[in-house]
Amino acid sequence: MTQYIYLASPIRLPKGSFGQSSLAPEQPNIFKSELDFAHLHFENNYDPGLKERFSYSPHFSFKHQVAADARDIPLKLQLRGTAEEAKCLGILHAYIEEVLQASGVVEYFTCLNGKEESAISKKRHIRWSDMKDTYDLVLEDLEFWEITF
Repeated sequence: MTQYIYLASPIRLPKGSFGQSSLAPEQPNIFKSELDFAHLHFENNYDPGLKERFSYSPHFSFKHQVAADARDIPLKLQLRGTAEEAKCLGILHAYIEEVLQASGVVEYFTCLNGKEESAISKKRHIRWSDMKDTYDLVLEDLEFWEITF
């Protein structure tokens, strides 16, 4: 199963890929290294076929949500210290900061795909000013944060 990170906010969240650095614009799927390929791709919670929003998890209180594969975002007990991990945590940090500046609040949650309705293992309220390092964003499985600016 794949670990995912989920974010929710009262405002629309940016979607798409962040952090990829292809070899050339005319070759968007060719990368010089694994580090150049490392990225986060955020998908929103809008189903175009049904023309409606759905919720990734019942734990969220905001309607605007995104999900991203967390392959390079480690869990607390799985830190590796790789360059890809550091890059993706930096991307996540910048993404959350941008949303917080616009909305003042973000809900942040991680779990295995298919476990979004499972009980939360730990719930915390975090002030963004207390975040000193990108590695402060590393969660345990099923951990849920409300982050405020």
